Amino acid sequence: MGSSRSASSRRLDQGLESVMVWVLRAGGWASVLVTFGIVITLVKESWPFFQAVPFVRLFTDTMWTPLFSEPQYGIGALLAGTLVTTGVALLVAIPLGTILAIYLSEFAEPQFRDWVKPMLELLSAVPTVVYGYFALLTLTPLLQKIYPDLPQFSMLSAGMIMGIMIVPYVTSLGEDAMRSVPMLLREGAYALGDGKLGVALRVVFPGAFSGLAAAYVLAISRAVGETMIVAIAAGLQPRMTVNPLESAATVTAFIVQVSLGDLPHGSIGYQSIFAAGAVLFLMTLGFNLAGHALRRRFHRAT
Repeated sequence: MGSSRSASSRRLDQGLESVMVWVLRAGGWASVLVTFGIVITLVKESWPFFQAVPFVRLFTDTMWTPLFSEPQYGIGALLAGTLVTTGVALLVAIPLGTILAIYLSEFAEPQFRDWVKPMLELLSAVPTVVYGYFALLTLTPLLQKIYPDLPQFSMLSAGMIMGIMIVPYVTSLGEDAMRSVPMLLREGAYALGDGKLGVALRVVFPGAFSGLAAAYVLAISRAVGETMIVAIAAGLQPRMTVNPLESAATVTAFIVQVSLGDLPHGSIGYQSIFAAGAVLFLMTLGFNLAGHALRRRFHRAT
């Protein structure tokens, strides 16, 4: 009787395992199909735009005014705003997030770490529109005391707040990567006479760099695709500038701005939304591929 019960239990476990395998497989294929659906939509909707506007013109025109009576299609004005705000955000998020990750992994007491990590991750749960108005109404007036000529809308303010928003991503993933470094490596460095800081910087950080690179790539993708903070705090006027003290529009801010209008389906203005989205998708894909190559190269080196 016991053997029949154990056989029945094994069959039940095998059945549950088969079901879970199919569920996980369906989840994996769902993500792939969603990605293909996004690509097909972008290509389908932006293809008429690129037929009417030569691809070279996107990088030769100096202004982005697709809705004007005499339109110009210099998407470089939007890309400049996107890259500047992303750069400012990364200058805040990567150093601060890495330092916090090293501290939580190597120096913090377990009780303190268990208390701080959920608090940090709460920052990522704050709606981005709240961050946007915080940048506009709180950070910008403070920065204007340092830079009196700073306009109300600026890429500096938007980028700094966006960097603070991204810090939890870098810190959480970075700390997990550092804690996954084998303890034997730390003990070997201690045995050679190295201190705690030296072990963290010369052993743990290089050993966890593949995971840190994944955190940095996620931070870049998150910053490039951010919408509400830059739409509220950076401005909505496309401008070819790399000065973070000026206002400018980003690709995502333009998409939001135009999507709120009443544009007929099939018009060049409507198609410009998907053209900008396609360029942004290619930019994000490039960053992710570069990060993947960096992770593989460094992983082989270690």
